[in-house]
Amino acid sequence: MIGFEKNASGRHRAGIQGELGAFSQEAARQLLGAKAEAVPYPTFESVFVALRAGKIDSAVIPMENTLAGSVHENYDHLLHFDVRIAAETNVRIVHNLIAPPGVRFRDLRQVYSHPVALNQCLKFFARYPKLERVPFYDTAGSVKMVMEKSGPDAAAIASDVAASIYRGSILKRSIEDDRRNFTRFFLLYPSKKLPPARRSKEWKTSLVFTTRNTPGALFRGLSAFALRDLNLTKIESRPLRGKPWEYLFYLDLLGRENEPRVQNALRHLAEIADFLRVLGSYPPGR
Repeated sequence: MIGFEKNASGRHRAGIQGELGAFSQEAARQLLGAKAEAVPYPTFESVFVALRAGKIDSAVIPMENTLAGSVHENYDHLLHFDVRIAAETNVRIVHNLIAPPGVRFRDLRQVYSHPVALNQCLKFFARYPKLERVPFYDTAGSVKMVMEKSGPDAAAIASDVAASIYRGSILKRSIEDDRRNFTRFFLLYPSKKLPPARRSKEWKTSLVFTTRNTPGALFRGLSAFALRDLNLTKIESRPLRGKPWEYLFYLDLLGRENEPRVQNALRHLAEIADFLRVLGSYPPGR
């Protein structure tokens, strides 16, 4: 957990996508502690806009799931908004079947949740083919909706925290297909309001760059790190808007931006790349 500054209201406000009880709220608790206030927004973009406008102090955003892969929209937002990564954390994703009190499992016909959550529980639905999967915009939001508007034949899939917040009953616990299901979250701040970094023995740095569309350009870019024995833990490509079939490359490496060999690698890459931006250095998540 990292330290943070309180705002004028006396509480640190961290923006999340989705309703309270979403897994992003658990990530915010892991990153900032129980005293931070999670502020829900309907979309990822609205969280970034609120951060830019100063309506929240930080943002906690999912970037990658071990089963579903990367959240591509948020990689694009990292580039288009002036933010820095201050920390990361990993949240174990446990899906529960939640219904209003008194609703019986045998009476259920519809199950609501985010499409990713529904797809992570396919074995459960294969076991109970009478249940219809109904996509909804948010896991915790599906619980809220079922509790407020739905009848006695509907349930939702979400966290146990969502069940507690909206006073739902958990009919079946841990129905996800794979127990090794984790989501990686970033803690983001405006670049000009990044808090002091905490002490850590290990560091990770994230960056984004583009290369010329010429033979061997990406190889030469990555060699800047290989020549200095820097360990790359992830590389992700995203389409470069306005330039069909050209790409941005998002990269994670082990090391801190101000370390000499990392600085040398970044200078080397800058000589090769058309564009380079460091997104942040932070302690690796656990």
